Amino acid sequence: MPSPFSNCRVIWGAILAYLSMAGTTLIAAESSLLTVSQPHMGTIVRIVADYDDVEKFQKATDEAFQRIREIEQICSDYRSDSEVLQLSAKSPTTTPQRVSDDLWNVLVEAQSVNQQSHGAFDVTLGPLTKEWRRFRRRSEFDAERIEAARPAVGAKHLTLDKKQQSVSLGVANMRIDLGGIAKGYAIDAALNTLTRHGITRALIDAGGDIAASDAPRGELGWKVGISGLNPKDPPILVTHLANGAVATSGDAYQFLEHNGKRYSHILDPRTGYGVEHRATVTVFATNATLADAWASALTVLGPDQAGEALQKQPAVATWMEVLVDEKPVSWTSPNLGAWLKAHMAEAE
Repeated sequence: MPSPFSNCRVIWGAILAYLSMAGTTLIAAESSLLTVSQPHMGTIVRIVADYDDVEKFQKATDEAFQRIREIEQICSDYRSDSEVLQLSAKSPTTTPQRVSDDLWNVLVEAQSVNQQSHGAFDVTLGPLTKEWRRFRRRSEFDAERIEAARPAVGAKHLTLDKKQQSVSLGVANMRIDLGGIAKGYAIDAALNTLTRHGITRALIDAGGDIAASDAPRGELGWKVGISGLNPKDPPILVTHLANGAVATSGDAYQFLEHNGKRYSHILDPRTGYGVEHRATVTVFATNATLADAWASALTVLGPDQAGEALQKQPAVATWMEVLVDEKPVSWTSPNLGAWLKAHMAEAE
């Protein structure tokens, strides 16, 4: 089997033309790749499949996009009528609040990653997210507002009752922010929908968060490019991906500068502040839910703490580039090569 990495300047290889399409037009090619895209979750979601039946592909992707809409309505912290914000508005809850299957699944996974990442990932950081959005929008900074928001933040205030599938919020002014995990969950749900329809060679790309099922016919996998600190530069590495997911987290465009410090839009829930080290983190995982959440967590942890956090996470691997003394330094988890080889198809 060839090396999982190859130096390459082509981000999507043979499927570049298909992933660059916008709108909802289906494109069929001699290679049997079909593609469709729609705007969801603040980005363009693209579905690409190696499949021969356009009509069945249309029906399956219609249902896949409907699943994404459903999850977005449940998990969005931009929609005042979303289930998660309606739940947050009840804090502190006087009785456990029963939640939908989708919200329950996301919260269970989120709490698991919170524990495994030593608190670096925490969906209760919504009050801090709200303040930092305000800071970036107004180009201002207020440490007092951060300190005022922190008492409402902490996974310990979020209690899940498996028997009742219910949630309790322990303190006032809580605001659950699922922005670091819900997109991945929606991608997984959409990919599962395609699989149920018999479309087993597919890829879903939601603004760079990607999940794939089986490889296209005759290929080792779907080609995925990995970018460094400057996303405008050509990809540093290209690999093949089958039956796995990848997500990238970085702060190239969203950050705040104050008194000579640069704060990322990615917040450290343990301190209340944006991450100060410049980094781009690419995470490979068995599903997009995990990849999405761990991309945020590992950005917070950085290479010094990432290794320890991933020791007991064989389903997760990472490559990151961090700016040290104004020079980019790369770090990979020890299992990265093995993970990538395990998620490549055998040559047909």
